[in-house]
Amino acid sequence: MNLLVLGINHQTAPVSLRERVSFPANSLPRALDELRGLGPVREAAVLSTCNRTEVYAVAGDGGQAVADWLARHADEGGTGLHDYLYRHADADAARHLFRVATGLDSLVLGEPQILGQVKQAWAGARGAGSLGGQLDRLFQHAFTTAKRARTDTTIGANPVSVASAAVRLAQESFAPMEDSTVLLVGAGETIELAARHLVQARVKRLLVANRTLAHAQELASRHGGFALPLAELGQHLGEADVVISATAAREPVLHAGHFTQALARRRNRPMLALDLAVPRDIAPAAGTLRDVYLYTVDDLERSVEDNRRSRREAAEAAEAIIELQVARFMEGLAVRAGSAPLRQLRAHGEAAREDTLARARARLAAGEDPEQVLGYLAHTLTNRLLHAPTLALREAAAAGDGELARAARRLFGAAGGDPE
Repeated sequence: MNLLVLGINHQTAPVSLRERVSFPANSLPRALDELRGLGPVREAAVLSTCNRTEVYAVAGDGGQAVADWLARHADEGGTGLHDYLYRHADADAARHLFRVATGLDSLVLGEPQILGQVKQAWAGARGAGSLGGQLDRLFQHAFTTAKRARTDTTIGANPVSVASAAVRLAQESFAPMEDSTVLLVGAGETIELAARHLVQARVKRLLVANRTLAHAQELASRHGGFALPLAELGQHLGEADVVISATAAREPVLHAGHFTQALARRRNRPMLALDLAVPRDIAPAAGTLRDVYLYTVDDLERSVEDNRRSRREAAEAAEAIIELQVARFMEGLAVRAGSAPLRQLRAHGEAAREDTLARARARLAAGEDPEQVLGYLAHTLTNRLLHAPTLALREAAAAGDGELARAARRLFGAAGGDPE
């Protein structure tokens, strides 16, 4: 059985593919059930965010069953995903998760939200019963590593999120927030972060639309905005200079027709649309309209390059911490794997002892001479403990295999002195 991770992210696959392999929270239990039903898979967890979908597993086939399962999820034919998948095993799998949890593998280097998402993936797998001891230890070690990296380096200083990068892009490339009306679509963590950054940027007017109006009202009240139901989105779209959308919808909530009507009301004043969702909230056709400037999470790559440069030194220090923690984690796995034969040997010895002792007590209860019973106890227990290794040594000697004999000399020499 190998410790494995298979997945795609913003570096290996476009958003058009990532959105086909994403798992909303309500579909994760079923996905984990399906993974557990794959013959070679013993443990599994799924991490699905706007920038990545990854399956962490303990499996015996090198991950092929998981790869095929992901491909089927992405496409009915199941043939288009394999070229985009990365696959890591054992130490490389541990290193990958530690880098993800620390924010070193994120679109925005060092972003803090990913650690919470990794914890949600761990909790979801634990709740679904697909998290065994090996994956549990891996995730727990990832949490410790991320905490240490953020404590001992400046990788977490002045945290930058995709939401803040989106607001910065709007400010630097479109219009000052003091002169802009911004429409937020959704009410989750990304939209909450965007609202905070917009308020800090002194946005002129803030609208919040969400399928559940009460959630939109809560968010709007915290940030001085106006709430509206998602059903009225088309009526108010024309008021927005900037649209930032991040819902959990499986299909687009805004189409080209919505923007065509909005532009007519705006007399073709341009609009900036920032789609931070995966799957996408805004139909790609909207970006073909002359006065709509549509950006997806993939487009934010360029706007965060400055962040990467400023954090590179901290990232190098964090990488050193990760390498140390990978070595410790793998050492722990090796110790636990090596202790399995010892546990089996001890269990065998204890079973032989209990059985032989019970027989000896029965003889004593039947009135046999204690000296004879003690002799029976010593002789029987010795034979039962040494029968299997004696047989193995004889077979090895007959086959000309001296390795087992040398191992036996080391073992019994350490236990009580070399008889030779």
